[in-house]
Amino acid sequence: MLKVNEYFGGTVKSIAVENSEGNATVGVIAPGEYEFGTGTIEYMTVVCGKLDALLPGEKEWKTYHKGETFVVEKGVKFKVKVEETMAYHCLYV
Repeated sequence: MLKVNEYFGGTVKSIAVENSEGNATVGVIAPGEYEFGTGTIEYMTVVCGKLDALLPGEKEWKTYHKGETFVVEKGVKFKVKVEETMAYHCLYV
């Protein structure tokens, strides 16, 4: 069964997938700035577009483009900024 998630008044939407490869989501983020928390280690890959991320312990934002991945540790918060609607894939470990 697919589970649809919606956050920040509908500006972030994802579909959760669980199969033999593990747990993942695919989703879209509308323009804006957001803060997320993690319950597991997350591998976030930009599928379409780009986003800026401020990861825990970092002082400067870093831009991630289509095909690039960043990792966020379990039990932390991180911020993202999006200028143009983008798509992502997130693998939960």
